[in-house]
Amino acid sequence: MAEFAKVVDQFSDQLWRLNNLYVITDEHGRRVTFNMHDAQRQLFDEMHNLNVILKARQRGFTTFIQLFMLDACVFNSDVRAGTIAHTLPDAQVIFRDKIRFPYDNLPEGIKGIVPPLNDNTTELLLANNSGVRVSTSLRSGTLQYLHVSEYGKICAKFPDKAREVKSGALNTVDKDQIVFIESTAEGQDGHFFEICQAARTRKNTGDKLTPMDFKFHFSPWWEDRKYSLAAGAVEITPSYAEYFAKLKGLGVNLTPDQQAWYVKKAEQQQGDMKREFPSTPDEAFEAAIEGAYYSDHLTRMEMDKRLTRLPIDTGIPVMTSWDLGWNDTNSVWLIQVVGREIRWIDYYENNGYEISHYVNEINKRKAQHGFTFGAHYFPHDVTNNQLNNGKSVFDTLIGLGINPERVPRVSNVNDGINATRRMMGQSLIDPVRCEQGLKCLRNYRKEWDEDRACFRDKPYHNWASNGADAFRNFAQGYVEPTIIQPRLRYGSRSTSGGGSWQSA
Repeated sequence: MAEFAKVVDQFSDQLWRLNNLYVITDEHGRRVTFNMHDAQRQLFDEMHNLNVILKARQRGFTTFIQLFMLDACVFNSDVRAGTIAHTLPDAQVIFRDKIRFPYDNLPEGIKGIVPPLNDNTTELLLANNSGVRVSTSLRSGTLQYLHVSEYGKICAKFPDKAREVKSGALNTVDKDQIVFIESTAEGQDGHFFEICQAARTRKNTGDKLTPMDFKFHFSPWWEDRKYSLAAGAVEITPSYAEYFAKLKGLGVNLTPDQQAWYVKKAEQQQGDMKREFPSTPDEAFEAAIEGAYYSDHLTRMEMDKRLTRLPIDTGIPVMTSWDLGWNDTNSVWLIQVVGREIRWIDYYENNGYEISHYVNEINKRKAQHGFTFGAHYFPHDVTNNQLNNGKSVFDTLIGLGINPERVPRVSNVNDGINATRRMMGQSLIDPVRCEQGLKCLRNYRKEWDEDRACFRDKPYHNWASNGADAFRNFAQGYVEPTIIQPRLRYGSRSTSGGGSWQSA
C-alpha cells in the first residue's frame, strides 16, 4: 500500500514525470531518458504564464517545451497545445522527434489509458480529448499552451506570418494560460525584438508582472558546459582578450577553456557568431541578421577597432550623403576623409518633415563643432521631384544654401553594395553619434523568397533601407581626390565600446 501511494505521488508530480518518463534521442543519436539540464530546469522553476526566451543555439528549449506540453496532454483531459514553427519541414521534424517519438516510447500502461485517436505528421489527439499539434499557423480554436519556435526568424523572413502570430495565434490563448516564445535574435526589427525589449525593461526595473506581461529569460552559450575546448593550442589574440575582458566587466568571467572554444567557433561562424552564440542580450540584437549584406564587414570593423569614437576635425571639410525617402525616412550621413581613412562622424534621420528641417539639422552640427561643409551627395532623383511649394528638391536645396551633387543611378544595386563593402575596408564609424545609422547597416538585408525558401538577390525594403542607401550613395558617388592631410596627427584608438582618438 505504501509503495502504491509512492507511485501515485510520483505520477502526480510533473517534475518527476518530466525527468523519468520520456525517452528522447540525444545529440549523439542515442535513446536516453530525458532529464532536465540546468537551463531547462531554470525555465521550469521560473516559469511565468507568458515567457519570452532569447537563447544561444542548441540550448534544448524546444525539446523541453514540447515534453512539457505533451505531458500536460497525457495527464490531463481536454487540453489543447500547439506549436508554430517557421517552416513546414521544421514543424514536421518537431512533431516527429519531440512529440510523437517520446509519446510512442512511454510505458505501455500509460499509452493504454490514453491511446492516440489519430495518426498524422502534425497532430496527436488522445483518447482523453487532449491534443498537441505543430504547424506554421494556429489561428483557430482555443489553446491552453502555445509555443512559437524561432519567432525572430519568423519576424525577419515572414513578416505576414509574424503579423498572423501576433493577431491570431496569441489571441487563441487566454491570459491565464501558458505561452513560450523562443528564438535566437534576428536584428533590431519585428515583434520578437519588441517583446524582448519590453520584457527586459520590466525585469531591469523590477516591475511586478501581470498575467498579460511577458517574462524575459536569457540563455547564453557560456552557461552550457559542453561549450569548452582545451585552451593550450588556441591563441587568444589581443582583440579577443579585450572582448573577454569587456565581458568580465559585465560579470561574465569565462574560463580559459571557454575562451578557447569561443575563438575557434567564431572562426567558423564569423559574422553570425554573436547571433547564434550571444554572450549578452544586447550583443544578440546588435549582431548580424541572416541575409544581412554587411555583417562580415561590420564584424571586421569591430575587431579592428574601427567602430570607435571619432574627433571632428575643424580643419577638414565635412561631406554629407543623403537618401530622400519620399514617403518614409530621410537619412543623412556626415563624413570626413582624412588621408586614406573615411570617417563617418555623424548621422541623422527623421520622417514627416520638409527638406528644410534636415538642412537645419546639419547646420546645427556645423555651428556646434565649427567645421565647414564640403560636397553634398544626393541620389539621382534629386532633380526629378517637386515639393509642395512647386519647386524641385534641387532648387529648394540651392535656396537653402546646399549645392547638391547628383550621384548617377547604378544599373544593378549589387554594384553599389559591393562598392560600399570596399569602402568599409577604409572606413571608421563613430558608434555614438552614428548609433541609428549603424543599426541600419546591421539590419540591411536581402529579401526572403518564401516560395523557394531562399534569399532573393535584392534588398528587402524596411526601416533600415534609407540609412543604408544613404551610406551606399556616398560609396557610389565619392571619387577620392588628392589626399587631404589632417590638421593634427592622431594616435592610437581605444576600444570600440566608447573610447576616443587621442592626439599624438
